[in-house]
Amino acid sequence: MLDFNQLRCFVAVAEELHFTRAAERLNMTQPPLSRQIKLLEHAIGAPLLLRNNRSVRLTPAGRKLLPEARTILRLVENASISTRRVSHGEAGSVSIGFTAAAGYEFLPRAIAKWQVRFPAVELQLREMVSSAQLDALGAGQLDFGLLRPPVTREGLRSRRVEAEPLVLALPEGHRLAQGGARGSGQGLAQGESVPLAALDSESVVMFAPDEARYFYDLVAHAFSRAGINPHFSQYVSQVHSVLALVRAGLGVAVVPQAAMNLRYEGIVFCSLSGIRPAQPVELHLAWKVGNDNPALAALLEEIAPLRREAKDERGAGPGD
Repeated sequence: MLDFNQLRCFVAVAEELHFTRAAERLNMTQPPLSRQIKLLEHAIGAPLLLRNNRSVRLTPAGRKLLPEARTILRLVENASISTRRVSHGEAGSVSIGFTAAAGYEFLPRAIAKWQVRFPAVELQLREMVSSAQLDALGAGQLDFGLLRPPVTREGLRSRRVEAEPLVLALPEGHRLAQGGARGSGQGLAQGESVPLAALDSESVVMFAPDEARYFYDLVAHAFSRAGINPHFSQYVSQVHSVLALVRAGLGVAVVPQAAMNLRYEGIVFCSLSGIRPAQPVELHLAWKVGNDNPALAALLEEIAPLRREAKDERGAGPGD
């Protein structure tokens, strides 16, 4: 059985070809070093070094062992380093679920931050609707999810990481589109807004009540509180599908502000007034209680700074 310390001593002597220099390199005296070499030769059953008062030379067995001993020492050192980094959350892997809309703004910002801070942590990303993420979290198939509230399942914890307003998406040339921002990634025009009540007579592309329940309820309740009843021309489940139908002229739509990052040509975005709270679209981070993945804990620590950065860019909303 090869001993790690014996191999370390052998490599030092083999590289220095001098016992005194090898002992100084290892911060030990020469007699213990000589004993370690003899023990290694006994374990292998062959002489590794030829030494006399004037020189030290490797035997054929020593020349064969040297590169393999270096490899073993390097593997042991790398294993020690990587294990320590995993235990500190600096390496390993984290499985992350996310909704499609979370991928428009928050997730790219988070990934950029995590890759700089934890380059050795592998991110396993899975796009999933919120209900599927809750199932996967409960089954231990995800470390955490970026999803829509509420998170009420037993054994799961969550925190809000993002809140944003709803905005109005209009086809270019629409009567309500004056002063809005085109779908080129620019921000909403300052001071320009459309009252929600102005949509009372409009055809609206709406989120599907089954596949996109969160956004359906959010927009439907906003209309209800405003006392209006628009005509819902189409029902689709994804934000990008909503915008595609708006671009096709099938209606206007109320969407989360992050949808502007999709940069659809032929669409104008305007801010909306008459919606309370001002930032009703929430994104929550959820994880399973008792998850002992150190990398998860490390990534969660970076979420709070991301929230502060988002507020600095857009301004803190009511209730934050």
